[in-house]
Amino acid sequence: MVGMSSTHSAAGATAASAAAPVVDVLALENQVCFALAVASRSVIGLYRPVLEPLGLTHPQYLVMLALWERDERSVRELGAVLQLEPATLSPLLKRLEASGLVDRRRNAADERKLDVTLTAAGRALRAQAEKVPVRMMEILGMQVQELQAVQTSLRSMIAAATAAGD
Repeated sequence: MVGMSSTHSAAGATAASAAAPVVDVLALENQVCFALAVASRSVIGLYRPVLEPLGLTHPQYLVMLALWERDERSVRELGAVLQLEPATLSPLLKRLEASGLVDRRRNAADERKLDVTLTAAGRALRAQAEKVPVRMMEILGMQVQELQAVQTSLRSMIAAATAAGD
């Protein structure tokens, strides 16, 4: 309001206040973190019945996706790709091994490394898993382009958060 007379300033301020509602920056509905948390819980919850016939939980599904992408990875590499701590990843791998989907063994060249590979059953499960993305699109009622746009935005947010944390 620089350059306006005090009469116009007051009138302008009143008009601006009436035109632009005050946004409560601390309102729960205005929090990106809240929207992300609810979306995450909601979508992951929808995966549960879709993954059940495969005998997988959502975190196990993510591990299997990483291994279907490239078989034989070290536990450290899987943790990096999935952005999971060893304490979280280790029990997942033990359950997948108990289910007969993966094998874990010490690396022959470096005994400190633990390698994870798919078993024949783990490789065969991929054929069933190929139906999961299509089923999720049906459940969500979203098109590929919509989901790609969401994924692009989330990747940008992850990159920004990662950069800010460094």
